[in-house]
Amino acid sequence: MDLSLEKTINNKLSKCFRSLGLNEKFAVVKPSDRPDLSDFQCNGALALAKAERKNPREIASVIAAELEKDPDFTKISVDGPGFLNLSLSDALISRVLCGMAEDSRLGCSTVDTPQKIILDSGGPNVAKSLHVGHLRSAVIGEAIRRIEKFVGNDIISDVHFGDYGTPMGMILSEIINQDGDLSKTETYDINQISDFYKRANSRCKENEAEKEKASRITADLQNGNPEYYKAWQHLRRVSVEAVKKNYDVLGAHFDLWLGESDAHQASLDVIKIAKEKGISEVDDGATIIRLGESNKPKPPVILLKSNGGIGYQVTDIATIKMRVDDLKADEIIYVVDKRQSLHFEQVFEAAEKLGLAPHTTLQHIGFGTVNGADGKPFKTRDGGVMNLEDLIALSKNKVRESMPDAKDLEGFPSVEAAQQYIDTLVEDIAIAAIKFQDLKNNIASGYVFEIDDFAKFEGKTGPYIQYDVARINSIMRKAEAAGIVPGEVIITNREERDLALKLAQLNSVIMRTHEEKEPSIISDYAYTLAQTFSSFYNTSSILNAETPAEASSRLRLAVLTRDILKLLLDLLGIKAPEVMLKR
Repeated sequence: MDLSLEKTINNKLSKCFRSLGLNEKFAVVKPSDRPDLSDFQCNGALALAKAERKNPREIASVIAAELEKDPDFTKISVDGPGFLNLSLSDALISRVLCGMAEDSRLGCSTVDTPQKIILDSGGPNVAKSLHVGHLRSAVIGEAIRRIEKFVGNDIISDVHFGDYGTPMGMILSEIINQDGDLSKTETYDINQISDFYKRANSRCKENEAEKEKASRITADLQNGNPEYYKAWQHLRRVSVEAVKKNYDVLGAHFDLWLGESDAHQASLDVIKIAKEKGISEVDDGATIIRLGESNKPKPPVILLKSNGGIGYQVTDIATIKMRVDDLKADEIIYVVDKRQSLHFEQVFEAAEKLGLAPHTTLQHIGFGTVNGADGKPFKTRDGGVMNLEDLIALSKNKVRESMPDAKDLEGFPSVEAAQQYIDTLVEDIAIAAIKFQDLKNNIASGYVFEIDDFAKFEGKTGPYIQYDVARINSIMRKAEAAGIVPGEVIITNREERDLALKLAQLNSVIMRTHEEKEPSIISDYAYTLAQTFSSFYNTSSILNAETPAEASSRLRLAVLTRDILKLLLDLLGIKAPEVMLKR
């Protein structure tokens, strides 16, 4: 038997449609829009009506009559213009749930044809601290990486480090302005390098000559200047080390730490291919690719600037070439601010003109901004861009307010051990709060970062889900002490049935998240599942159940809920502590 309830019903419908000579592609159900009337509904009769040249209610009635022969359906009705409402037997629900509980993947399927996916979801730049703008790219990207891996795709994540563009030339120029040469470069740490960049950025904004100087140095670096290259190696190494620390705290994993510099030779190849194919031209000293005219004309892609420097978009185009040639990518996904949508439209069109990825799907998943209470991008009190490290510290401090004192905790060998557990718990909850607040929102939408609300243990928050897992862990320990073990699911009341049906949605939720590349689907499901469990637990006692069979059944539902919530949190990149503490 299929371990997905929805797929089980679809299979039954397909068999029914086939026996009636109807197109099976319309044999699809979804959870009912009216759960008070039925468990699932099928709208296939409406879609079939035109092809069959019949009234949809007539078609639905024929389907219903055939399905009524199956004891797994307790009630079938035709409503409205031809909606088919299906109510399931408790026995079917029980069989599916028991199968899920015994399966290592909790009944979740994998994709039919695994794909090689390259995920580009970092985008940090040399000498620049990670800020709140990098949060969504890392958090959303990590969730997508975990989900795609879980459904069976071969996914490789690449940070795509910004290390070979104009910012590097600006830093080198600023060091020369201060020191006279680059001899001291290897003595500078990340804070000093960041200061150089900030001063260079201000100077270049105010002085066109300084801007041009930085641009020339960038071009010379890209063309192999040995002095600049040696200094660049140190600046890149120190910057990567600093960025890795931030990503480690955030739990964002990258398989590859390639940067713009790694695409330099491929960039030269792209420029050569464009010339050979006759799709590039020289315009005002720069070499460009003109893009197609449409309802929204796009600016041309600059391959070579007039000073010989490589254009901003070329490294992205060259990276596509590398990912197809070297990594054999079936699909390349970019998780980048939606304000960069025009950039990716240009890059994708140029790659198509160049014939670099004829059989590879290129997708830009654009996300909205993290905003303050004023609806504008989140900033510090002094108006600067919020540093990611400071944001995490802010979250930890807020969570720590709800923690008990270490000296008041029992069950630890020492106060120091208790404090160590609290410190770990604070970090786990703080990161969960940050990530869940981000991932509960639709990717394309911006959201307001609510520091006073997002770390609460109630409402639609990460800590609420974590707390529900810890609560079920406690229930399981008490049940074990009472000698209760999980058993066959027996549905005796509405709350048990509601929970069972919610648990059975797991596979369809994960597959829909994969198909839409939208982690908020999982976040919403995790929250509603936690709520449904609370309603169940308030009415369906495990320790005081009327019979041992009921106690074992309810414990099975609790354990399955815990396991599913842990899986969902893990797919979102969130840890699930065994025990939660509150003041």
